Amino acid sequence: MADPVAGIAGSAAKSVRPFRSSEAYVEAMKEDLADWLNALYSLGLPGSGDGFLTGLATGTTLCQHANAVTKAARALAAARPTRGVAFQAHSVAPGSFMARDNVASFIGWCRAELGVPEVLMFETEDLVLRKNEKSVVLCLLEVARRGARLGLLAPRLVQFEQEIERELRATPQASSVPAAEEDVTEIAAAPGAPARTPRMTPNDIRNLDELVREILGKCTCPDQFPMIKVSEGKYRVGDSSLLIFVRVLRNHVMVRVGGGWDTLEHYLDKHDPCRCTSSSPATSCPPSPAPAATPGTVTPQPPQHRAAPWVPAATIQPLAPGGSGLTTG
Repeated sequence: MADPVAGIAGSAAKSVRPFRSSEAYVEAMKEDLADWLNALYSLGLPGSGDGFLTGLATGTTLCQHANAVTKAARALAAARPTRGVAFQAHSVAPGSFMARDNVASFIGWCRAELGVPEVLMFETEDLVLRKNEKSVVLCLLEVARRGARLGLLAPRLVQFEQEIERELRATPQASSVPAAEEDVTEIAAAPGAPARTPRMTPNDIRNLDELVREILGKCTCPDQFPMIKVSEGKYRVGDSSLLIFVRVLRNHVMVRVGGGWDTLEHYLDKHDPCRCTSSSPATSCPPSPAPAATPGTVTPQPPQHRAAPWVPAATIQPLAPGGSGLTTG
């Protein structure tokens, strides 16, 4: 069997098309999950575009992973999950009844066996018809977290979460750091699980500090939003004492927010007062004020367009050859 982490490092060289900041964090998670599933099952899933969801639309890989998590839980005598899923593994076409049945079986397993919260669940149509890729991605990331606690290979984002949890436990006085919105009992690994789960090969290709400065530099305001490095991967933002954890994932700079992740660009769009709303380009800054008018100068005005004069309907006559169609009274 091939090494599950072999070949991951080279994936960082793949180009990533630019996305709006509001959707970039979903694309970053898709790329991470694709690398993770490819390492586990040698799939060749693409991480960008619709290829990721299309490759999972038959439900076979999802059900295969559900059974792998169940097997790991049984080996450790963990409380859950206790049952796997029965599924159709061969000759399954995307969008077919068997594909829908496979996906529905996986969703039922997530609810009943893993206890994944409803807010992180997705519906069959979200995957089969690609209606809501965000819900699918968030659910898979949560399934990956549960599997990591049982000693299975974890995606890079989950590894980052484990690193941050260890750092928080080592520095309990850092109360200003936003804690993950998860039950502490759920974070702990299952008894008997290895202290350190298998690692994905690091593929960071640029220095974190360099990337942070580059993103902050896109704002050209004289008074930029403050983001001060406290330690490696930890920054103080704004005028408060709030600390955030930052990591590099492929070509993305990710911020740990509550129980999930966001890109630094989107995070700044929501917290930097000078940046525009999510409906406008993230790199735009407020326009400079217009220069004050001086005596003797005239400020150019845009041309005024007047409406055509109203003509009573009674004066309109059928158009005669060579005529204008209007009577002159």
